[in-house]
Amino acid sequence: MTGSSATDQATSRDATVALVLACAAGFAFSANYTNHAPLVPMLQAQFAFSKTLAGFLTSGIFLTHALMQVPGGHLADRFGGKRVLLAALALVAAGNAGLALSTSYSQLLTWKIIVGLGTGTSFVASARYLTAFTPHARLARAQGIFGGSILAGSGFVIFAIPRIAGQVGWTGAFWSTVTVAALAFLAWLLFAKVPRPVSHPPSHLLEMLTHGQLWLLGLVQMASFGLVIVVGAWVTLLLTTNLGLTPKSAGALGSLVLLIGIVSRPTGGYLVGRLGVRTLLTVSLSLNAMACLLMAYAPRSLDVVIGAIVVLGVGCGLPYAAMFTRAAALFPGRAGAAMGLVNMLGIVMILVGAPLVGRLVDVTKSYTSSFVALGVFSLLILVTSQFIHRDARI
Repeated sequence: MTGSSATDQATSRDATVALVLACAAGFAFSANYTNHAPLVPMLQAQFAFSKTLAGFLTSGIFLTHALMQVPGGHLADRFGGKRVLLAALALVAAGNAGLALSTSYSQLLTWKIIVGLGTGTSFVASARYLTAFTPHARLARAQGIFGGSILAGSGFVIFAIPRIAGQVGWTGAFWSTVTVAALAFLAWLLFAKVPRPVSHPPSHLLEMLTHGQLWLLGLVQMASFGLVIVVGAWVTLLLTTNLGLTPKSAGALGSLVLLIGIVSRPTGGYLVGRLGVRTLLTVSLSLNAMACLLMAYAPRSLDVVIGAIVVLGVGCGLPYAAMFTRAAALFPGRAGAAMGLVNMLGIVMILVGAPLVGRLVDVTKSYTSSFVALGVFSLLILVTSQFIHRDARI
């Protein structure tokens, strides 16, 4: 075996290990996003708090998750993805242990806020680590697979936590997600390598924060990841209110809007090298707008709503790899912070969009205006996406 082929084989092996580790972390931290949600009835019975306060548990974690995107990425750029990821996963595990040991609602809220600091940093540190070890030609596919693992972790919570809680109670359910985070931590501690230092053209943080192309990518993240979370929060109620489905059936159908992303995110990573960034984003945003408008104008047709859910799951998943690979390519020396900025804007959509949809429903007594607004928003982002530079390659 020649020295060159041995080096190529080692590089390929390191890239594969990095992808497996990134996916393990993605599954672990996303399993801790909303692991409290299936437990709300048990927690309300234990601590006697309202549904409004239950909603603050989700707002708390996503607020700090958003706030840590750029700072967490900056730390990963400076100190390396491995060290930052280990600290972040330790915080996630510790925060969920705190949840399991909580004796009041205020403690639950405090620990969810702390967990958000860990999950937000975990995302950008994992993505940064993956960028450091993956050859350019494989990066978009790798980012897509990593993105799919994040949705798999979220799906695991929806499926497994109610069953675990049924056997060992809400405290045991929280300890189960502590175990997931601890296993990922152990895998990283044992198998994650430290990448070789690579010199990049110098860039300033302020230059990155004000870069127009990154903000355009962030707007697309708002109309893809942000949009699918907002729709996912309300589609179950649409199915029960307009179509009379049981909560169990509505939840199963509604979860498809997220779970389809397990496949569509890696698919987008495969397609972007063939279509280019802007073409792929144009197709995706068109699908998202169509899906929202279908839900707006045929909300009482089960077949149409199911079709719209599938279209939205595909449209919101396809852009993931293109956005984050492109962000890392724009600022290779600050890839973590650049990807964090893009993702932060998507989370802003969640924090603002979810209550606004609810407000429109309260005022109009219909989901039509809400989904029209989401469809129009997708079309506006489709227009702005045409200013993203057309690249044959990322």
